[in-house]
Amino acid sequence: MELSPLLVNPVSIQAINTTKAPLPVGPYNQAIVAGDWVYCSGQISLDPISGKMISDDSIETETYQVLTNLRAVLESAGVTTDQVVRTTIFLTNLEDFAKVNTVYGEFFNKGLYPARACVEVKALPKNARVEIDCIAFLR
Repeated sequence: MELSPLLVNPVSIQAINTTKAPLPVGPYNQAIVAGDWVYCSGQISLDPISGKMISDDSIETETYQVLTNLRAVLESAGVTTDQVVRTTIFLTNLEDFAKVNTVYGEFFNKGLYPARACVEVKALPKNARVEIDCIAFLR
């Protein structure tokens, strides 16, 4: 019987956490590096210093902080937003989609945007209106 390649060459797994983004409040990490991939946990608009939500009742302000937090996690893993291949956007109101999309477009390589999904959810932690996670390629 032949062994699976994963059993012969196990993938290294490393936790990523940075104080430049909100620290986890539960049993998870801001990101995990597994082999050549970075899997980032969802970010909401928490200020990494105060721990308070950033919002002026503007979905654009929330989205900007979410993506700033996500970029900080990516950078601590050694990648940029240009290496993001997949995102998921969670919105509590799909009517905010166009406004979120405008801010989102400023953060990613305009020649090659990541694949993504966007879904409406009933609620998000800390009454956030937007949460975004992503997967990036290390090379």
